[in-house]
Amino acid sequence: MDMKIRTFKRHFREGLKNTWRNNWMTLASVAAVTTTLLLVATFLVLMFNLNHVADALEEDVQMKVLVDLTADEDETEALGDELNALNNIESVEFSSRDEELEGLISSMGEQGDSWGLQDEDNPLNDAYVVRANEPQDTIEIAEEIEQMDSVERVNYGQDVVQNLFTFNNYARNIGLVLIVALLFTAIFLISNTIKITIMARRREIEIMKLVGATNWFIRWPFFVEGLLLGVLGSIVPISILTVGYYYLDQNAAAVNQFEFIQILPFYPFIFQLAAIILAIGAGIGIWGSVMSVRKFLKV
Repeated sequence: MDMKIRTFKRHFREGLKNTWRNNWMTLASVAAVTTTLLLVATFLVLMFNLNHVADALEEDVQMKVLVDLTADEDETEALGDELNALNNIESVEFSSRDEELEGLISSMGEQGDSWGLQDEDNPLNDAYVVRANEPQDTIEIAEEIEQMDSVERVNYGQDVVQNLFTFNNYARNIGLVLIVALLFTAIFLISNTIKITIMARRREIEIMKLVGATNWFIRWPFFVEGLLLGVLGSIVPISILTVGYYYLDQNAAAVNQFEFIQILPFYPFIFQLAAIILAIGAGIGIWGSVMSVRKFLKV
């Protein structure tokens, strides 16, 4: 056990020395990591917030089930029981025709009062407001409800909702593909940058191989070096995004003209993002080093 600890310390010291000894190449590698991670991090911020807005819009989707005007009180209650018995339903709320009229008048503001709608015979239906557990199930559930007795029709903004779900699905899929593409680009760029560093030390690797060093004994310092390069390259993107996102969070209300667009709160989002960027930086640094040194181990 003591031998393993000493060996690990030795590998860590060697990795640290190599990072410092090859300062110009280290700087080039860190710059490559920083630039790439800044792009990845910016895109992650956009995608996470777009998903947040999309989720909020989807959560607002609800169905208004209009009860047939010919239905009596018992039939209306029976319909309510049937709606509550459906699978994947989050909530069912009853709204009487009088409440529907009050809501209509209120939504029209002063015009509602001036038209004297409250003095007219109420032409509106009793209604049930239904929300699905999963907004994506809204269309399927609405079609099922339309087949029930005492239902005149179901309103849920059919065309708008379908387009919303389609757009959100496309946006999420395209975002995922772009993030994966950026990560592969980052790995490629960083791997090639680190490879240039390692090429300058290929004689050192060959000598170590010839004197009997195992592949893993040689790899470990480079493993540590890649880890350090990734972590160092993560510092600037995390700092820039922390400052930038804090400013955006503090001033979002002043520039946001749309109530439904709400960005993710600064805390805990920025800490989660920082952890992701740090993990990506460390991961691609390690991967780039391990993959780059592999070809020089065949002596």
